[in-house]
Amino acid sequence: MLNLLRRRPASVPLIRAAFSAPLHTTENRPGYIVLVPEIGEEGPLGEGVLKPDGLPAFSDITIEMCLGAIGQQASAVENSVKALESDLHSGKQLNAASIFRELDTVTGPLETTWGVAKALYLGNSTLIPTKSYMNIHERARNARAAKFCNQTVYKALKDASSVSGPDEQRMRQKFLLEGKLNGLTLDKDKQDGLKELLTHLGRERANFKNKVNMAVHSFGQIITDFNLVRDFPPSLLEATARDPGQPMTGPWKITLQPQVVDGFLKHCPERLQRWNVWRASVLKASSQQEKSLENSTHLEKIRGLRKRQANLLGYESFADMSMQTKMVGSVDNLKQIFAKLLKFAGPAQSVELEKLQSFAQDSGCEYKLEAYDVAYWRRKQLAAEHGLQEQKLREFFPLPRVLSGMFALSEKLFGIQIVEQPNAEVWHPAVKFYDVFDADSSNSSTPVGGFYVDCYSKEHKFGRNNGWMVGIRNSNKSAGLTPLCALIFNFSEPPSPDAKPPLLGYDDLQMLFKTFGSGLQHLLTQAGYSDLAGLSNIEWDASQVSGHVMSNFLDDPTVIRSLSGHFSSGEPLEAELSQKMRLLKTQLAGYNLCQDLYLADLDVELHRSNAFWLEVVRKLWPVYQCMPLDKKDAHPCSLTDIFAGDWAAAQFSHLYSRLIAADISSSFAEQRSEDNYAVVGRRYKQTFLSSGGSVPTAEVFRRFQGRDPSGEALLKSLDIFEPSQTTDNN
Repeated sequence: MLNLLRRRPASVPLIRAAFSAPLHTTENRPGYIVLVPEIGEEGPLGEGVLKPDGLPAFSDITIEMCLGAIGQQASAVENSVKALESDLHSGKQLNAASIFRELDTVTGPLETTWGVAKALYLGNSTLIPTKSYMNIHERARNARAAKFCNQTVYKALKDASSVSGPDEQRMRQKFLLEGKLNGLTLDKDKQDGLKELLTHLGRERANFKNKVNMAVHSFGQIITDFNLVRDFPPSLLEATARDPGQPMTGPWKITLQPQVVDGFLKHCPERLQRWNVWRASVLKASSQQEKSLENSTHLEKIRGLRKRQANLLGYESFADMSMQTKMVGSVDNLKQIFAKLLKFAGPAQSVELEKLQSFAQDSGCEYKLEAYDVAYWRRKQLAAEHGLQEQKLREFFPLPRVLSGMFALSEKLFGIQIVEQPNAEVWHPAVKFYDVFDADSSNSSTPVGGFYVDCYSKEHKFGRNNGWMVGIRNSNKSAGLTPLCALIFNFSEPPSPDAKPPLLGYDDLQMLFKTFGSGLQHLLTQAGYSDLAGLSNIEWDASQVSGHVMSNFLDDPTVIRSLSGHFSSGEPLEAELSQKMRLLKTQLAGYNLCQDLYLADLDVELHRSNAFWLEVVRKLWPVYQCMPLDKKDAHPCSLTDIFAGDWAAAQFSHLYSRLIAADISSSFAEQRSEDNYAVVGRRYKQTFLSSGGSVPTAEVFRRFQGRDPSGEALLKSLDIFEPSQTTDNN
């Protein structure tokens, strides 16, 4: 364990989005603030955080060391910006490349210490408590923002007559866009107005989030009857049992945590109980429940403030402003994509729900299915008609076997070698470190990067079986730094080395592959600057592409079988079941896609329309949903990702990343063989994984596919594409 750091934060699961999509700067303040005087500003830069080999000295790192290092490194960045500003004021001629190299070099150590703190916080917040981590996070974020919020640097780059290379041109574009979104094009009075507006917006977002949290914790449905929880998976039993150490004993408390609600609706056999939890969930933080916790007022204030922010910066709406950092480019383009996907998803949804209703009736159901019935009867249908019982399937996917199979697949796909380094310093004995070697590298015997794997994070506050890719350090050629990241999961740790390992369900497999796919993009980047490396500077709606491409290999029955091995016998999954496992993705795919389209369009319209939020809901609901809207449904009042988080007018990004990934994966699927996988994998590595944010994703895609993206591959991957319906070249 750590020496003085005896205390193992995530940022929330949104950590990756908040840190790895730096183009999304709508919430950054013009200027920066030095927040915490206890963070040291003197002494050697980051002394003790890194060992001579460049890896973090986890055995010796202390909280005080991280706080001191981040203060020194943040000051170094700010002083470098000030010195650069002074040189420019004095008339010194600096070219763009030298500006970027200097800032990249001085920012490297800061981002490394910040990344180490993120990994420790996520692994176990007793190692770096939340208050200490938030001090580090805010100090680092504000220092990093300093280089993008400097008027003199912005003007020098804007006036630059020529920029040497493509990486420098891309960096210049980034600095100019960041500067514009942070108000550097405004006069002093408007900058002050923007700063005041963003402060007000920050308070409203915090109020929104706090009320949702209070509403979530104010509900608790106690269950004492084991028959109501008998089908719960182990992770859900542990999350709801009074004593997680004895999850079969009970009683069980059902809260409004999203993972608990989803699991309960899927596994509880009693309809009235399902209705009660579902209704509490869709009404939380609304005036239909505790008046003091209603969020409708905050929601409308947030919408109004965001519209004013966009108008100040020269955009008609917040949605239009959001598109500046998105691959899709404009709201009109996005709406066309929605319409083309809905043309297939809508009819598919109707057929799927009719079939589900018929199955339920044949199984003794005497009621018309509602939203709170769908997940339960879908699970029953998969088991009855296809023999897909998720608890039985789990037995074939023990975590260690899946990890080794995933690494082996990646090695074949991308010409890499993943080698465990058992002597590396880690923050917990169960954490492992791996070097990554690239056969295509100029020095294939030297690692191009490395990653930590912590499967048993102690952070269960966000539910179990989650995963995060934490970028500890970007590739930074100016500072001579190779990339490091941590893959952190909160599976339940076995009580002893000989005990049964965690057994993964299909959703767990998807999550594991997505997390590792993002890690590969972080590690295999060839971009010249830290701010362009890995996931940095990638448009928000393309930031999850690499994760989804990796998870799409689970559509291949051969891959599924290669990952499988019964935890007791080692026998692989039966070929027939491995063929059927894809149904776990495609069953009710039209229905699920319509849910995603509705939420994406709702988010856009709430940040474009002036109508009251409920009017927007009532207008869009019948466009995408077959089932009627409950009269009291107030789900927007608890959409924290959108109204308290970073996904305002960006919720569609999740779906759009899937669309791009499906198109990429179609090239792998054209011929499911090792030879084809290796050929396409090499092309994918040389485009998407190598480019990072140094090239716009639309251009990277054209280099890979030779054309623009199409939604057809996504529809085909979900088995809802009908050739008889025209796609209008979608």
